[in-house]
Amino acid sequence: MEQQFFILLSLVTIATGSLVVVARNPIHSALSLVACFVQISALFVLLGSPFLAVIQIFVYVGAIMVLFLFVIMMLDIRKEAHARFIKKGAIPTIIVLIALASELLFLLSQSSRLQMAMAPDRVVDPEQIRQLSLTLFKDFLLPFEVASVILLVALVGAVVLARNEHNNNNNNNNSSKANQATTLEVDK
Repeated sequence: MEQQFFILLSLVTIATGSLVVVARNPIHSALSLVACFVQISALFVLLGSPFLAVIQIFVYVGAIMVLFLFVIMMLDIRKEAHARFIKKGAIPTIIVLIALASELLFLLSQSSRLQMAMAPDRVVDPEQIRQLSLTLFKDFLLPFEVASVILLVALVGAVVLARNEHNNNNNNNNSSKANQATTLEVDK
């Protein structure tokens, strides 16, 4: 039963990962990336690493994706949506993608580590999880907190930049409308 869940979660991860690349709307692409991260977290739970699953959700879905969404919101999405990156090279790209995917599937089918990790009699030692959490939150507490402060500063900076750009655009639009109105009055 675990193997069927692993295959299902893997297929959904591959599908959402490919949607990240294929989606035309950047917001849809970011949401597909969130779904891919959640599926990877579910794979960690299935493989017996709930701590890594929680860290995956907190760090990637919680922090990194918020930054991605702020960057997307700061960009002019309408302008970027018209400029496609792969126009003429779509067919060679798909061929290379299929070749790499088939090579990956072949290597995974021959891997003894993957077969050993999916063995039903595999037992997870709770002491390893305890050691990992103590190492992260005791020995590396300062770098962990510094990373959270850096993410917070980036978040505040993105909001400030977005507000300044929005205010500048409104001021430019108002001044151009005022100039047009005075030009019309002078012409009369």
